Amino acid sequence: MCQKFGIANNLYYLCRDKLSQPMKRVTIKDIASHLCISVSTVSRALADDRNIRKETRELIFRTAKELGYQRNPLAASLRSGRTNTVGVLVNEMVSPFASQVIQGIQNIMHFNGISILICNSDNDPDQERRNIQIMENSLVDGIIVSLCHTGQNIDELKRLQGRGVPMVFFDHSPAGMTAPKVVANNYDKAFYLTDNLILSGRRHIVHIKGPEVMADLADIHNAYRDCLCKHRIPYDRDLVIEASASPDEGRRVAEHLLDSGISFDAVFACHDLIAIGVMNRLHDAGLRIPEDVAVAGFSGSQLSKLVYPPLTTVEPPLCEMGEEAARLLLEQIRHPGAESRNVTVDAKIKLRKSSHAEASAPHVEEKE
Repeated sequence: MCQKFGIANNLYYLCRDKLSQPMKRVTIKDIASHLCISVSTVSRALADDRNIRKETRELIFRTAKELGYQRNPLAASLRSGRTNTVGVLVNEMVSPFASQVIQGIQNIMHFNGISILICNSDNDPDQERRNIQIMENSLVDGIIVSLCHTGQNIDELKRLQGRGVPMVFFDHSPAGMTAPKVVANNYDKAFYLTDNLILSGRRHIVHIKGPEVMADLADIHNAYRDCLCKHRIPYDRDLVIEASASPDEGRRVAEHLLDSGISFDAVFACHDLIAIGVMNRLHDAGLRIPEDVAVAGFSGSQLSKLVYPPLTTVEPPLCEMGEEAARLLLEQIRHPGAESRNVTVDAKIKLRKSSHAEASAPHVEEKE
């Protein structure tokens, strides 16, 4: 009896010890062995090395997921002397713009075992400066930035850059700094959209431009002005109004236009949120869109599809912008001193009912 109990007891402890042992961690060597390729090829592919063929990278990614591979962030940090954390500094989180760019950044960083620290400046240069300092104190390996003011905080950014902190800018970039950036071809698309409004019969087009402190938004205003010149339409300063990106600002501009008695038959805003505010106020005033006033925006967030009528806009590939910014930052982190390069992504023009009554046809929404 005691002997049987002793055997059963030993079996119990043997099974318990086996079950309590952690499963073997899948390594890069395991993936390489499974695919019969070199360890260095797997390592480079998992680091998103663009020199590895796309088909090979996709196969390695897929195999890594199937085998349950997970990077060991602690080991990678000890080997590299890095924190495996990057900062993302955005100027607003009101619209879906930033969230879609961040999704693209995360797509690249997550698989590379890199965490993301996100700070929102809420278009406040003072908060932006504090956020930059938070990034520095967090010892991030690099920063991806969309500035709220292209002239302020340059000293802080240059100081970090001088200390060897890589940075990449998207959407809004500072003057006087050499750093990689990702931008959309705003001038070309703004020119086309203004041209389209004029060819549809609009002659008194209000342009709501961004604040003067945002130098990148000048491309949109310059395209509007140059297109008027092309059609020999006089540039009327009364039809050019500055506003920040919010629906309330759009309502304010529309209120000003209605109260002043300025004649206008179209509004082209530099941001969708402004255009939506304009549409809401014009609706309240009993004006028909687009029959009485055509309205178009810029920045192409998902909100442009949710309003009525759906908003004509220029839609940058936001997720792609984030992915490109992430790749540029990884290049800077892995190859300090590498030449700074810029990426321009191709935005899409979406002609919808807010500017064209005939845009009820589904194909018009995708028009270039």
